[in-house]
Amino acid sequence: MSDFPVHADRLDCLQANLALLADRYHGAGTHLRLGAALRFAPRPAPEGSPTGLATVEPTLDQHLDDAAELLGLAVAERRRHAPGSPVEVDAPLYVVADAYHLPWVPYHGTKHVEHSFLVEPDGDGLAIGDAYHNDTQWGPARPLRLGYSRTEFAALIAALPEGAESVRFAPRALATPPEPRYAPGPVTATEYLRGYAEHPDRRAALEAFTLETWLLARSRRLHALYAAERAGEPLGEDVRLHLGAWDALVEHAYLAFRRVDRGRAEPGGLWERAAQALHADTAAFAVRGAVRATVSSVLGIAEEALETDVLTVHPEFNSLRMVEIVETLEDRFAVEFEPADLVPENLQHIESLSALVRRALGDAKNDLTTKRN
Repeated sequence: MSDFPVHADRLDCLQANLALLADRYHGAGTHLRLGAALRFAPRPAPEGSPTGLATVEPTLDQHLDDAAELLGLAVAERRRHAPGSPVEVDAPLYVVADAYHLPWVPYHGTKHVEHSFLVEPDGDGLAIGDAYHNDTQWGPARPLRLGYSRTEFAALIAALPEGAESVRFAPRALATPPEPRYAPGPVTATEYLRGYAEHPDRRAALEAFTLETWLLARSRRLHALYAAERAGEPLGEDVRLHLGAWDALVEHAYLAFRRVDRGRAEPGGLWERAAQALHADTAAFAVRGAVRATVSSVLGIAEEALETDVLTVHPEFNSLRMVEIVETLEDRFAVEFEPADLVPENLQHIESLSALVRRALGDAKNDLTTKRN
């Protein structure tokens, strides 16, 4: 359990230890599959929420579904342990408990939040592994491995007022890596943001929104990395800039929360920045799927047959089809590519075509902004 996911800084506290198990059973890098589908699907506030605001935070059920579908980790047994009841450990066990009572995380004694860890037999005792990676106002959390005696672990579990939930997994064969996709839900960014912007308890709303932006930014970084590795190419500059905008949003949200928490005025511009970042997700992440579908349609081959980013390997691809793809993309996205960009080197790869579309969408947006001003 000493080999931690390389990209733990792109995972949330429940994903991190699912990733640790996935890499152990199926090889390093398996955890990147958690970034295959990028979602924007706010769900209603969970029962007992202090704000009643919608949230993008996935439930444990959603994480376990992802583990089964993407990571080859099927749930063999899932148990809810009553406060004070023992947790028997005779094989690797994924445990979810309140971080407030876990002494190795910065939230210990400071913040109530669901947190995961792995525990497994280790000689006469037990080993706890936690791949969580984050910087918090109470200090950093970094991947670690801890030795516990069985007596110490029993005392830790017995001290959890709300009990814990444990899951045993049965590894199974991995499916083919899925194609990256952007999957927005029915709730629009405007509806979602309005709830936070207009909530009467500004401190509570901004504290909650700080977590929301943190989750959204991490999921976008993971998705971008998965898509780049799947394409066999580095991140495009436009995607890098978009991820930088998400990082700035996280910082803005945290600054706003801290100012209001100290009784200061709420800084302006946060909700406009958030709306821009969510709107720009489409250009940054939905474009590639649309380009892939367009190429598939023009070439008359199934998307599943586009196993590589390179189009010249397909006998159906030729200069006529190349021009048709360009024209179809311009019509589909209502853009016009720059003449200087229309060279064969830019038109023979799905990712380079995607970059052309993103650039054209950005230029169109800038033109519209200039006209409005």
